[in-house]
Amino acid sequence: MIDLHTHTLISDGCLLPSELARRAAVAGYEALAITDHADDSNIDFVLKSLKKVSRELGKNLGLRIVPGVELTHIPPAEIARMVKKARRLGAAIVVGHGETLAEPVAPGTNTAFITSRVDILAHPGLITEEDTRLAKKNSVHLEITTRRGHSLSNGHVALMAKTCGAKLVLNTDAHGPSDLVSDEAAERIAMGSGLGKNDFSKIQKNARELLKKIKY
Repeated sequence: MIDLHTHTLISDGCLLPSELARRAAVAGYEALAITDHADDSNIDFVLKSLKKVSRELGKNLGLRIVPGVELTHIPPAEIARMVKKARRLGAAIVVGHGETLAEPVAPGTNTAFITSRVDILAHPGLITEEDTRLAKKNSVHLEITTRRGHSLSNGHVALMAKTCGAKLVLNTDAHGPSDLVSDEAAERIAMGSGLGKNDFSKIQKNARELLKKIKY
């Protein structure tokens, strides 16, 4: 499993980075991105903390750990600035908190994150065809998620991605130990979104290709 969207108690998760990483390693994970929620109030602290522990944890566990952020509930007009700030502060992966059906995310958030070229647009809800085509053009990966609530629109996201040729990744958005999943469980969730086995293989390939581009 390559999971590029998870959280620790640095934001709203319930595990220390070391415990999340340990549990992922025992679960057979290949790579893990820790992407705690961030906005202007905490982004410096989040990235300083995650960068400090990620490389050493990964070395000890035989697991690639990538420090990043999920920019969350950022006003659309501020998103471009915050994406640049996250990268300047050393985020190896930047996830945008998309227009999920489960939360009151500001309209225009999906477009702003895609325009700003985040790595992943998480749980993008009822993403439009226009935004999906822009995601393909800007190499922004759309997320199929295992997270309750956010997963309500997985079928729509999968359909839009297949229709428009945008790349998908599958992440857990883990906040606790029970959220981590096996490859088998991830494949079942992908198939529940209307995707097939070949599509799941492409999802795994997309995640590996994205990891290769990440310099950390």
